[in-house]
Amino acid sequence: MSEFLKSIISKSEGKTLEFKRDSASPTLLMQTLVAFANTAGGRLVIGVGDKRQIVGLKAPLDEEERLRSLIADSIAPHLVPNIELITVNDTTLLIVEVFVSALRPHCLKAEGHEQGVYVRIGTSNRQADNALIAEIGRSADGISFDEMPMPELSKDDLDLVAVQKFFADNWMLDEQALVTIKLLTSYQRRLVPTKGAILLFGKERALHFSDAWVQCGRFTGTDKSVIFDHLDIHDHLPRAVESIMQFFSKHARPEAPLPLTILREAVMNALMHADYSQRGAPIRIAFLDDRIEIENPGTLLAGMTLDSMKQGSSRIRNHVIARVFRELNLSRSWGSGICSIFNEAEALGLPEPQIMEIGARMRVTVYLAGSATLFSEPAQDESCVAQVNNMTEAQDISRKEASKEAQVAAVGAAQNDARIKGQVEAHILAVCFFSPLSSAEIAVALGHKQLSGNLRKALPRLRDAGLLEYTIPESPNSRLQKYRLTEKGKAAHLTTSIPAHNVKVQVKDGGELSYGAQVELLFEAQDKVLSGAQVYSRVLEVCSLVPLSSAEIAAALGHKQLSGNLRKVLPQLRNAGLLQYTIEEKPNSRLQRYRLTAKGRALLTAEQRSEKEKSAGENRKLLI
Repeated sequence: MSEFLKSIISKSEGKTLEFKRDSASPTLLMQTLVAFANTAGGRLVIGVGDKRQIVGLKAPLDEEERLRSLIADSIAPHLVPNIELITVNDTTLLIVEVFVSALRPHCLKAEGHEQGVYVRIGTSNRQADNALIAEIGRSADGISFDEMPMPELSKDDLDLVAVQKFFADNWMLDEQALVTIKLLTSYQRRLVPTKGAILLFGKERALHFSDAWVQCGRFTGTDKSVIFDHLDIHDHLPRAVESIMQFFSKHARPEAPLPLTILREAVMNALMHADYSQRGAPIRIAFLDDRIEIENPGTLLAGMTLDSMKQGSSRIRNHVIARVFRELNLSRSWGSGICSIFNEAEALGLPEPQIMEIGARMRVTVYLAGSATLFSEPAQDESCVAQVNNMTEAQDISRKEASKEAQVAAVGAAQNDARIKGQVEAHILAVCFFSPLSSAEIAVALGHKQLSGNLRKALPRLRDAGLLEYTIPESPNSRLQKYRLTEKGKAAHLTTSIPAHNVKVQVKDGGELSYGAQVELLFEAQDKVLSGAQVYSRVLEVCSLVPLSSAEIAAALGHKQLSGNLRKVLPQLRNAGLLQYTIEEKPNSRLQRYRLTAKGRALLTAEQRSEKEKSAGENRKLLI
């Protein structure tokens, strides 16, 4: 057996190699050849069994002629692969070598251009959708998606203030400079923004690219059944890098430090190489106890394989985004990012990162050194100390009205009815707080592709507890069925979001408070929270997850309508640069929302950290 054939037979099937016993399924053979031509090239070896044994062909010359005819009749545009017969010990194999085609996308004639285009994902052939077909055509023509013009828009659709801030030390951004870095391009004798410009700095990016954002989730354990915290990042892409890194730092633990250099490179790679022409899902980042998964839409570009990426080979998908990131010194030299991830992991003694193609998406998995468990023993002890502190403060407030023992009992009576056991239940109440949701919508809101077993158990528990109710109680199995919070559920949700020391617990007739009294106390406490400077913090807090309208902000703070106090606060927060409109050029739009600026998020984070440190200090005093 020749060395050439040995090298082929010894390899596993993958993106560029497939074995077939015979040509009994011509359609599958043609799909494979089309997929090779559209993706990264490859070899199809006919005459090899499932267990890699060489079985050969009975009539190899006839098989070769038949295959050539099939290729000519079945594939468009015309494909001319290299077909070779190799004989080993009187056994003949047929090897078809296909190169990346300059005429791609190729398709099966019988299925047509819309249904018959295939790409190679791992060891299988995948039917390409319209977005992927267009991407294949652009790559063949040397066109970058983000360099394409958006003729319906103008320079005014760019956040030029943000652009100038990012380039403050490097560029004076007049029109010529914007053309140089391809944020503007000429179209029919006028300058219009490129798709990359809107992706990077568009005022209404979500309107034009609804999936161009980042979804971050911190999960408990080593699977994605329970989400502990989540953050949706809609910042300008250069700023999104820092927002993601802050999310990592927020959940880092001293005993399990994160490989931040590796994570930053993986994040940069996802933002720069995402296929923003795809629709259906944003960039997703999953932080688990043992690993961090960074996933972006888009397959490998034509001619690229996972092995070639590890060796430093690189092709730029988004030329405008990559150029801006380089000018802002956010990324390394082109082609060095993936190599640096593997080299850094080896230097730190970490398991080798994993790169996978999953459907039409790429996933980089970075494994952590040790466990980054959320709920270690020290965290549980701190939680207990916090509970003792809250109970003691309630005792001080009402010391004159009852004995110390009665006060502890009253705190328990006021809080136990609204306490939610487990993070799943708490997050379900949070996502259903503003509007009723179906079980599937709840799953999506919590970052799941479908309803998990854990969620299936949690929903009946919340209904049995009287915290959730059906919107159509007479038809439990209706396809229109949704879940909404009861008054008790709203009170439970508010209990988890209002600091316990703001709830004045009063003892009546032996210390047991009625449910109605508990709710009144909760709203009374909420009104007190919204007094003075704390109203600003609460508004920033409710806007920290997703942008909200003024009415939604009022509802989140427990008001039936927008109060006069809130009408004054919102402009003040905007003038201070802590909140901003989602539609800057249309302040009175009915679709207007408020979202946190980077300054607002930094202030909120600082306040939360200060409050935590203050609480920890008071707890230590109590234990002395």
